[in-house]
Order: sequence, then structure tokens, then C-alpha cells
Amino acid sequence: MLRLRTAVLCAFSFLSLTVGADVKTQNCSQVRDAYIAKGFTVTNVPYQEISGEHLRICSQEKTCCSAEMEDGFSQQSKTDFENMLDGISDDLRATFVSRHRRFDEFFLELLDNTERSLNEMFVRTYGKPYMQNVEVFQNLFAELKRYYKGGNVNLEEMLNDFWTRLLERMFKLLNSQYLITEEYLECINKYMDQLKPFGDVPKKLKSQVTRAFIAARTFVQGLTVGREVANRVSKVSMSPACQRALTKMFYCPYCQGVMSAKPCRNYCLNVMKGCLANQADLDPEWNYYIDAMLQVTERLEGPFNIESVMEPIDVKISEAIMNMQDNSVEITHRVFQGCGQPKASGMGRSARGISDVFNARFKPYSPEEHPTTAAGTSLDRLRIVWRTMQQSVVDVKERLLKAKKFWSSLPEGICQEDNVTASEASSEDCWNGHSRGRYVPEVLKDGLTHQANNPEVGVDITRPDTFIRQHIMTLRMMANKLKNAYNGNDIYFQDSSDEGSGSGSGSGCLEPCDAETEESEPVLTEAPEVQADRGVDRSSSSSQTHSSPALLLLLSLSALALHNHWR
Repeated sequence: MLRLRTAVLCAFSFLSLTVGADVKTQNCSQVRDAYIAKGFTVTNVPYQEISGEHLRICSQEKTCCSAEMEDGFSQQSKTDFENMLDGISDDLRATFVSRHRRFDEFFLELLDNTERSLNEMFVRTYGKPYMQNVEVFQNLFAELKRYYKGGNVNLEEMLNDFWTRLLERMFKLLNSQYLITEEYLECINKYMDQLKPFGDVPKKLKSQVTRAFIAARTFVQGLTVGREVANRVSKVSMSPACQRALTKMFYCPYCQGVMSAKPCRNYCLNVMKGCLANQADLDPEWNYYIDAMLQVTERLEGPFNIESVMEPIDVKISEAIMNMQDNSVEITHRVFQGCGQPKASGMGRSARGISDVFNARFKPYSPEEHPTTAAGTSLDRLRIVWRTMQQSVVDVKERLLKAKKFWSSLPEGICQEDNVTASEASSEDCWNGHSRGRYVPEVLKDGLTHQANNPEVGVDITRPDTFIRQHIMTLRMMANKLKNAYNGNDIYFQDSSDEGSGSGSGSGCLEPCDAETEESEPVLTEAPEVQADRGVDRSSSSSQTHSSPALLLLLSLSALALHNHWR
């Protein structure tokens, strides 16, 4: 009886050992299958537990992993992490890429259509005089495009130059019976601010165009910066310490045969906060940049947005021309006072013929009529596009708001429950880096300085990532530029001279001067040599200036009609 009992006990003990060996073998077989499923080869994959003293990352106790397997897991953890970051930042990158393309295409289309509209309308309305001076307007739009595309253009100076060139051409048309030389035109230009030949239109248009274009260009540049930062910073340069921590978190469970155990959420958060410590430091400047972008979107929606400024620019220029025509007699008289009366050209108005200047009288628009010209069609199309763009502004504002705190929220985004990490209900049975069980350490705060005692990732807080610091500086500079754009300032030209301090000074006064001024700087000392005919009777010259060419009268009527129509 004792012998039988002894035999049963021995048999049970052997069976227990056999079953235990089978369990161990089965665990490593499952690891083997999982390893193959990951795309690795089965070379050097043990069938049962072996000593883990050869491992550098995972536990060196009994293990189902060889050194080659651990190396494979290390490389795979790097790939997995890069793919996670790529996936979570894909929407952010796509937002900046698509919105940059959309806004850039619209602004360029707006400029092209506005130029085409103005050209078609002015050709139809002003005819030959416009065609003979069309390069003045072509240069205006060429410089606006060059500025928008990032060219080194001072908008204020460029617009001042446009009105100066227009004044020169208009003055020649007004006074075709005189020989107007380049020197004489230079004299006229010195009195531009005092003459104000185009009324308040240049001043108002300069303010509107400058604000609108600064906002539009800076906004698109801001989208470019956001796109570049998102593209580059999402491509993480992984430290060796981070790679070891990721391997331990994602693949060391395989070595212990617990492949189904997901990382504890707090464990995952600490690993990610250590790996992404430098990216988190990008957040303050990133948020400041996003706020600045949101401010500039207000300029794209406001009353001086680029579309509302550019669409009626032809009407505004016509108003300016009409203003000069209305005041042509006084303007010419004051110019003759300041610069002298130029020589006669030898070809009077009658010799040239009115038909050479203006070849037709055009029917004014009725306010009820809708233009059927290409100009009207292009403007209608622009309005449709702009309505779409206004919706895009709303859309981009929503997306920008969602992009705030993006970099510091990456750990939360990656360590999502039931996807990467265990659920809260499984917090007692998750992988804590050593075994199944609760993760005890507290979750650290974001940023490099808070990772000094990270329990999972060794982080040298004294060596910030220079690549990230460069992008922090880029965002800081762009945010500063956006803030300036919101206030209507182009930071590249903040040192330009104040309005009114330039061309209006130097050669004397058109208005009566005090005695001291007249003594120190006589009115006509800088008049050009073409003033040889100053002896002509003033009353005679005055009567000539009252007789304006028919061109400008018709121009004013056309401009007035256009003004009424477009309003």
C-alpha cells in the first residue's frame, strides 16, 4: 500500500513537471508565432524559456527572447513610434498644407481678376488715352503681386509712385499744348502733397491696400511656417534612452510570454513625456503663434479685407481721376506758380484733334443694369469664390483652435485607452514595465525641465534639442510678424519715412510763405530751365488752363457713371 502510494505520488510529480514544461513551451511558441506575425524570421527564436542574461533591455530572468529578437524589437519599437507620431500629426500637417494652397490660389486669382477687370473696363470706357498709359496700371499690379509673393516691396512707396506716375500722365493730357519735360515733372512731384490732385483717394486707398495686403501676405506666410514646423517637428529624432523605453514598454511583455498585456496608461504617459520632452517645450510659442494667426483671420473677415479693397479699386481710381479733372484749372495754375509756365509744344489742341485723345462717347451705366462684360463676369465669379473663402476662413479658425496645445498633448494622444494602453478597468492587470500589475509612479508634468527624475526615460535636461530650439525661434519671429500685421504694420518697413515728410518738401511753397521762408528759400529758385516763357501774360495763361481738353470731361462723366453703378 505504501509502495502504491509512493508510485502515485511519483507519477503525479512527473506529470506536474511535464505539464509545467508544456506550459513553458507553449508560452514561447506563442511568442514565436507573434514574432513571426510581426514580420521577423524565426532564426534564433527559442521554443522554451532560456536564461535572459544576454538581454540588455528586457528582464534578464527566464525569457522567451534571444538577443537577436530583442534587437529586432528595438528597431520595431522605433518604427512603431514614428508611425504613431506620423498618424497623430497627419491631420495637423494636412490642415496647413491644404489651407495654404487654398488661400494662396485665391489671393493670386483675386489679383489677376482685378487687373483683368480694371483693364477691360478702362479700355471700354477710356479707350486710347488709357491704352497709351496702360503700363502705369500694369506696374501697379505687378508690384502688388511681387509684394504678395514675398518680394522686397515697400507698399507705401510703391503706391505713392503709382499716383505720382498717374499725375504726370494726367498733367500732360491736361496741358498737351505745352512741352512738359522730365525736369518739369520732377518739379511737379515736389508739390504732390500740397496739390492733392486726386483728393483723399490716394490716402484712403493706401491705408486700405496696405492693411489688406500685409494681412493677406503675412497670413499665407504664417500657414507656410505652420506647415514647415508641423512637417519637421513631427519627424522625431529618437534618443537611445527613448528607444530602450519604448522597447521595454511595447515588446518586453513578449519575452515574458504576456503578449496580450497592454501598457498601463500612466506608464505610457511617462514614457512619452520623456521621449517628447523637447516637443512639449514648443507648445508656448506654438500657442502664441496660433493666437496671432487667429487675430489675422479677423483682418480677412473685416471691412478692409483684401477682396473688399481690390474689387472696387477701378472705381476708386476713376474717382481720383475725376477729382483731378474737377480741379484741373486750380492744379495747373498752382503748378505754373511754383514751377513756371513751360514752353509751348508747337502743337495746339486743335492740331492734335480730339479724336486722337478720346475716340468715342460711352453710354453711362444705368444703376438697374447688370454688366454683361467679361469684367462683370469675372467680378461675379470673384464674389462666389470669396464667399467660399469666407467659409474657409471660418474653417481654418476652427482648425487653428484645435491645433492649440498640440505638442504637449501628444502623450495623451498616443496613450489612448484600448488602443495602445490598457483601460482603467484593467489598471491592476496591465504591463507596468516589469510584470502585470498596477503602475505606481506618478505621471510627470510636460516639458524638458520636468523630466529630470523620469522613472522610465533617462533625459538630460541640460541639453535642449537644438533643432526644436530653432523652430521655437521661427515661431516666435512669425508670431511677432503676425502681431504687426494685425496692427497694419509690415515689420520689414517700419523705418520708412512718415507720410508727408518726403516729396512735399524742398523747393518752396505753393501757398503764401512768410517773409523768413521767402528770404531763405525763394519760391522759384529750383524751377527747371524750361521756364523761359515766364513773360507770358498771367491772365492769358490762366484763361488757357480754364479750357480743359474734352478728354477729362468725358473721363469724369464715365467715372461718375461707374461710381454710381458699382455702388
